[in-house]
Amino acid sequence: MITPPYLKKGDTVAIVATARKHIDDDLKLAKEFLENWGLKVLIGNSIGLDQNQLAGTDVDRAKDFQQQLDNPNVKALWCVRGGYGTVRMVDLIDFTNFKIHPKWVIGFSDVTVLHSHIHNLGIQSIHGMMPVNIPRATPEAKESLRKALFGESLSYAIPFDSMNKFGKAKGELVGGNLSILYSLFGSDSAIDCTDKILFLEDLDEYLYHIDRMMMNLKRNGCLESLKGIVVGSMTKMKDNDIPWGKDALQIIEDVTKAYNIPIVYNFPAGHIPDNRALVFGRQVTLEVSEKGTVLKFE
Repeated sequence: MITPPYLKKGDTVAIVATARKHIDDDLKLAKEFLENWGLKVLIGNSIGLDQNQLAGTDVDRAKDFQQQLDNPNVKALWCVRGGYGTVRMVDLIDFTNFKIHPKWVIGFSDVTVLHSHIHNLGIQSIHGMMPVNIPRATPEAKESLRKALFGESLSYAIPFDSMNKFGKAKGELVGGNLSILYSLFGSDSAIDCTDKILFLEDLDEYLYHIDRMMMNLKRNGCLESLKGIVVGSMTKMKDNDIPWGKDALQIIEDVTKAYNIPIVYNFPAGHIPDNRALVFGRQVTLEVSEKGTVLKFE
């Protein structure tokens, strides 16, 4: 996997919208956030566009993303927020120049579309907080993004969780939002699970949907080809009048119990303030034991 050039002071980060619109403010907090790291900020033309839920038309969002992707002065693209809509514009993007001159693409949730697609191009990306999350983000989440972007050592030590399945594994970290990964199967952006360590998180789903999606991962062979699983936050899950009978983590535990691989639950990443940065496509070592969990990036 190709590692895009790490950022250095004076580099420019472009903030773009690939999904839901962002018209609330002038991104003052995001500008200050990046400028405090010595970076310059370019606000993409998709910021402020408004078409129902989306930041302009699919063509609008794709055009802005393409422009910043091909701009030699831009060293990273930071997606302003998730929601829905990235899948509608990903096939309009020409990644030819990006493959020659890779740069960091940053975000999570709906941005999983880009992570998965970019991974299939052989290039790493960063699953992490977005500008819309800055007011609630923990200092740890912010610092982890800085370390990932500037190429500093990145590792996490997570306390013991009684649901964890012990073991040690090494492999490329991939994944993201479960609902998005599920929706991409059968397309050119579908995730490759072979010998990978899979990260999963989700938001605002019915519990039986979680079961349906996990069963899909099982039936298409994804789970049996994994080396390990990292389960992040399962936030604001919903149930029916007649309860499903398990919460989201228990559903994942039930579907994965047959596999002899390390699994860590409640990892600090996803739709929570403490959304630690993860470098997708990077080799990691995952060690889960009674002492806790260590996830270390090479």
